[in-house]
This record gives sequence, structure tokens and C-alpha cells, in this order.
Amino acid sequence: MEVLRIRLTDQLQGEISVPGDKSISHRAVMLGALAEGETRITNFLASDDCLRTAACMQHLGIEIEFNGGEVVVYGRGLEGLSEPDDLLDVGNSGTTIRLMSGILAGQSFSTFISGDASIRRRPMDRITKPLRLMGAEIIGRDQGNLAPLAIRGGNLKPITYRTEVASAQVKSAILLAGLFCDGWTEVIEPAKSRDHTEIMLQAFGVPVEVDDLSVRVRGKQPLQGCEIAVPGDLSSAAYFITAACLVPNADLFITNVGLNPSRTGIIDILTMMGADIQIVNQRRSMGELVGDLRVKTSRLKGVTIGGELVVRAIDEIPVLAVAAAFADGVTEIRDAAELKVKESNRIAAIAAELHKLGADVSELSDGIRIKGGKPLTGAVVSSHHDHRIALALAVAALRAEGETQITNADCISVSYPRFLQDLVQIGGVVIDT
Repeated sequence: MEVLRIRLTDQLQGEISVPGDKSISHRAVMLGALAEGETRITNFLASDDCLRTAACMQHLGIEIEFNGGEVVVYGRGLEGLSEPDDLLDVGNSGTTIRLMSGILAGQSFSTFISGDASIRRRPMDRITKPLRLMGAEIIGRDQGNLAPLAIRGGNLKPITYRTEVASAQVKSAILLAGLFCDGWTEVIEPAKSRDHTEIMLQAFGVPVEVDDLSVRVRGKQPLQGCEIAVPGDLSSAAYFITAACLVPNADLFITNVGLNPSRTGIIDILTMMGADIQIVNQRRSMGELVGDLRVKTSRLKGVTIGGELVVRAIDEIPVLAVAAAFADGVTEIRDAAELKVKESNRIAAIAAELHKLGADVSELSDGIRIKGGKPLTGAVVSSHHDHRIALALAVAALRAEGETQITNADCISVSYPRFLQDLVQIGGVVIDT
């Protein structure tokens, strides 16, 4: 699917369930591998990124079975990993390379880890610096800031570390390395990032202490295999939530969505903009908050957002920019400089592509400004080989006059392999794939 062609849509109706949460799927496989005994994972997201994590663990000697919608990880304990006979390839997955680096820092053997061209451009010093402080030997391009990375760990010592940015990947890399230390490892953030790692560590039986922006994990504690039901990914649901707000005659019900408060910035921001979103049937699953969503056509207005709210919606900023393009008034998104070092420079990418569709968009030093209400017209746009950009543009295409062609759209499989089927199911007009 190199080119995705989508036409203007006049209604979205029905019920869908989005794929399993990507962040939780990654962590379930990693912690399952470090646990003693079997870990059974249902609703695992079998996307390119998560399958890369599973493949890395298999190269480290972990047996993993894929049985339809269930994945079984046969854990070998904290000391059960073995030295791989080849480089670990994470593909396009930033989560895999950063979290795996934390685990590899605790191993006494040497490992080489890298990924595609995008991964080799992304900054790694934010994890290599604290992991070196803990005692790991890490060599990489640009003095360890760029992959490929060569890691030799073992004999780690616990640290207290203040991160420069609120990043779940950075926090998780340090906490995972802390599993191999005697004593408590602490991470203090400038703002609270998503806390899936802390929640899941506790589900596996690891002592975790959380105090506002501080998280502490006690190392050298055995993890016990368990059963994990992965909720639907709110980041994937975000595209349909936004689409239902924008498309006329929309009434959409999205079931079993993860509603972790560290992730619900997208819902809070759209609600501020005037979205008609109802949350029903809330419940807990392995410590994670889960619920169903009903979303209807809404008249949105521009807002100004930044700070903690942006941190809780960092992956959804591109699709929020699409929402802003159709809202009344001006929307400003600040404190989002982290988007410049994702799979693409997401600020520049979404600004450039929305401009091709006719939107009034300008880049800011740390975000984006959109003057909404200007009709959009279909055009040829690019995904920049970034799944979040491709999916956001697909939402914009539903409200752009005529036909929109999204090039290099195959990257959608990184997080949402069945997106097109779900879109067509609820009334989206896809020309071909």
C-alpha cells in the first residue's frame, strides 16, 4: 500500500474495536521474558513495532508462541537471557531500542542493537547517559548519541536520575535497568509521562513506589509470569475519535479502549474544543483503566494548549492539528518540541502536508499554530514514512473536498495494520489500496 486514496465522506456510523495498545504490548513481551514462568497476552498488537520487540527477545533466547490473538511468552527470569549471535534489529521502533537498551544494560554479555534510517537519526544520549552512570558500557555513533549501539552491561548500581524531558521511554529504560541492581533506582521527571511500565511492573510482582513526579523500583526482585489482557490503543482510537467529531452525521461507538490518565490528553483537549465524547463502562484491567467511547459530530473551536496536557497527548498532536484545521478560530499547541525527534519531525511534517490541503498552518519554535475554518481540498500528500502522520492525513482526507492521495502509506502497519478495514466498516470512502 504505497499510495492510499481517500475521498470526502459524509457519515461515519457503527461500532469498532481498535487494536491492542502498542505501549502495553511492547512491555508485556519484555517483562514476560524477564519473568519466571508463562505470561499469556491477549489482544496483543501484532504490528511491525511490537513484532520487532518479540523478535529481539527471541534472539535473546526467549521462546514465544503466537496462537491467533494470544501470545505466550516463556520467561526465563532476570538472569535467563543469552547472548545473541547477531545484531538486534528494532526496525522503526523507538520504544524497542530504548527499552531494550535498559534491559541489555543489565546483561553481562555484549549486544549490538540498531534499526532503520529513522531510528539511526533519533537521539539516544537521553538513555545512554543514565545507563552509563549505572555502570553499563555503551558505544555508539556521535559518542553514543546515535545507533547502532554496542552495549555491555552487568554489575549495575542504582541511581537517582532527573530526566531533562518527560519521556516514558527514558523513564522506562532506567527503571528496567534498575531491575538488575541491588537497591532502589529512582527517576524524577519534569512532568508526568505515561506510566504503563510502573503499572505493569507491579502486575509482575515488582515493588514500585510512586510519589508525584518520582518513581522508584526495587531491583533484584523476581518477576512472576501472569495473564495480561491488552486494552485497545487510545492512540489508534484517536484517529476515529477525531474523525467522528469532524464528519457530518457521525455516531461512533469504540469499545474496550485504554483510558490511562497519562494518555487521555487527546480526550481532554478535544473536549475543551467542544467535542461530544461520552465515556461509559469504565473498569480496571491489570491496573489499567479501560472503557468504551461514544463520539458524535461536533462543532469544534480553537484552543491554546501546552505543558502537561501536551505531554499526555504527545503522540496525538498530528491528528489534533487536523482537528484544529476544521475548528472555529485559532489553535496554538506549545511545549511540543519533542515532536521534532520522533519518526519524523512531526511539527514540520504535519504543517507542510496540511498546507498542501489548503490549511492555514504555521510552525512555532516548540509547536504549531493553526487558523481553522478554511475549507480543505484533496491533494497528493506524504506520510514522511511516519505512521502518525499518515493516519492523521487519512482523517483530514475524510473532510477534504475531492480525493486525497497519501504516498508511502504502508508505514501505517507500524501501529494499526487493519486501519483501512475499520475505516471502510464505518463508512469511510477508500478508493483502493
